[in-house]
Amino acid sequence: MEELSLGVPEPILDRLPADDETVAADMQKAVAGWETQFNRILEEAADEREAAGQVLEAIDRFEERYETYDAFVPELRAWGQSPIYAIAWRTLYADVIAQLHEHDELGEHLDRERNARLVEDGIRLQDL
Repeated sequence: MEELSLGVPEPILDRLPADDETVAADMQKAVAGWETQFNRILEEAADEREAAGQVLEAIDRFEERYETYDAFVPELRAWGQSPIYAIAWRTLYADVIAQLHEHDELGEHLDRERNARLVEDGIRLQDL
C-alpha cells in the first residue's frame, strides 16, 4: 500500500486561541507520530487485510477518544469553562479518521475489514 500522509487541518488550528502556540504544536506532533505509526503498520504487515485490521483498531481507539472529548464539551460549558480545546481535539480525531478512510487503497480495505468484523460478531451473537 502507498504511504499515508496525514495533517492537521488549518480550520482547526485557526480556531485555537492565538496566544497559545503549544496546543497547535502538540496536535502537529501527535499527527506526525500517528502518521509514522500507520506507515510502519502498512510496511510491516504481512498483507493488506492485516494492515487494515491494525489501522481499524487504532480508528476504534480514536473514536473512543472522540466520544470522550465530545462528552467534555457540555461539562466544560456547564462549569463556565471554554470548551475550545476539547472541541479542537474532538474535531482532530474525526478528521484523522476521515483522512484514513479517504486514502485510496486503505479506505477500501478498512470498509471490508469493518464489514468482516460485523459479520463475525453477528455470527458469534447468534451462536450464543
